Amino acid sequence: MRILSPKSIFLNATCLAFLTVSGYSQDKGINVSQDPKFEQLLNEKRKINSSLTVNERYKIQIYYGESETAKKTLNEFRKEFKNLDGTIVFNTPTYKVWIGNFKTKIEAERNLNDLKKKYPNALVIKPTK
Repeated sequence: MRILSPKSIFLNATCLAFLTVSGYSQDKGINVSQDPKFEQLLNEKRKINSSLTVNERYKIQIYYGESETAKKTLNEFRKEFKNLDGTIVFNTPTYKVWIGNFKTKIEAERNLNDLKKKYPNALVIKPTK
């Protein structure tokens, strides 16, 4: 067994450290490539989450059924009634289109009268958990 001198130990350790640092170093800057649709999806998710809060408020249900028809119904609604917000809620196995976020039942029923002209099956609901 050979014993190394302190000078050769220092030289070997320095070379090893230099090779390790230079061989596995990373760039300082971080470059994140993100699809622009990602932010759009996050905004839609935030909007859906904020509109799905189950609270003491009333909503009007204008449709109950299949996914494609629910989407069409919501799009038609948004074109005609721009002052009310609407969302699609999935409750196995059907989709529901809910409109508004009314504080009182009277306020919901006032809007229901206007909506019944176009959506005769509309009804006032109070979502529960």
